[in-house]
Amino acid sequence: MRPRLLTYSLRSLWARRTTSFSTALGIAFLVFVLCASQMLAIGIQDTMLSAGSDDKALVLQHSTGTESESKLPQSVLGVVAAAPGVRRDENGQSLVTGEVVAHTMLASTKVPDLVSTVQIRGVAGNVFRLRPEVHVNEGRPIRSGTSEALVGRGLRGRYAGLELGQNLELAAGRPIRIVGVLESDGSAYESELWVDLETAQSSLDLQATLSSVTARLSDPSAFEAFEATLGADKETGLAVWRERFYYEQISGGLGAVVVILGGILGVIFSLGAMLGALLALHASVEQRLPEIGVLRALGFQRRSILVSFLTESVALALVGAALGVGMSMLTPLFDFSTTNFSTNQDVTFRFQPQPGVVIIAATVALLAGLLGGALPAIRAARLDPVQAMRAGAS
Repeated sequence: MRPRLLTYSLRSLWARRTTSFSTALGIAFLVFVLCASQMLAIGIQDTMLSAGSDDKALVLQHSTGTESESKLPQSVLGVVAAAPGVRRDENGQSLVTGEVVAHTMLASTKVPDLVSTVQIRGVAGNVFRLRPEVHVNEGRPIRSGTSEALVGRGLRGRYAGLELGQNLELAAGRPIRIVGVLESDGSAYESELWVDLETAQSSLDLQATLSSVTARLSDPSAFEAFEATLGADKETGLAVWRERFYYEQISGGLGAVVVILGGILGVIFSLGAMLGALLALHASVEQRLPEIGVLRALGFQRRSILVSFLTESVALALVGAALGVGMSMLTPLFDFSTTNFSTNQDVTFRFQPQPGVVIIAATVALLAGLLGGALPAIRAARLDPVQAMRAGAS
């Protein structure tokens, strides 16, 4: 295509800037939806999987799918501690911890009349030795045997009572004070409320009961022997999970839902973007019939006219893709909170930008622009120059 014809095409877009911008905006929404949904799905996976580790094993009640459903006698803690493959500290003590996991309903401070499920984790004094990736970034750790709690960064201030220095009642007349804020590199622990184990057991009427026992293994390869030993005793009724696999299982449903919804919206916006490009360029052909006739009369070939209109379509797609990518890059500034269907827990997620996601979304935008502009471009290229000038004159 000759340079003058390319300049003509770009000037034509500017001359019809209102229509051009509307078309580009439709493509931008397509790119934004595709990017945001995939970035959120990746964020969900990162949030859940970063809470798990290959060198830790999770022991639950047999035939239960989540910690909150599991009920184990406290004696299981000693059974797990004696199992082979468990790492020991410098004093020869097994690195195992028992925890209670339950849910409570709290009122949102952000949305009036909204009540959501918050996960409570009753933790022992050695919890940070088992989970070194978790730390208190503000305030202080809880003291064993006290009615104190740590609030995850993702929950802080989002629900009534979940702010540093505030009180929360897990049971009537049993206020629990928030003394610190925990962080764990964006993992699911940031969406939990950590309470002293004994306090959680008494407040939730779970005395001498554990939801799970977590063991730190000497090596990831020690899991097989650890599982074989605990699984061989049918009387204990124990289910043994590699911790990372457990979090992968309970996060899969939510990530799949986000991907499916994003795909459905992507298809809808793709059709809208193609239709917008088709209508915009079809109107452009009708308005520019005399110009197309003159161009053909001046010796421009059909192929040049075709490429000219396709260039306009691609330019609209590129502008729309740039706008969409720009909007999607703002999403990491915000946290997204929703319910994990596997655990019924309200979890805060972060959008995770990935170059591959942006490239795929931009490619889809270009294809939508090309497909939408193909028919008008073909029609313009096939116009007879005399008939085109006559149609414009009439």
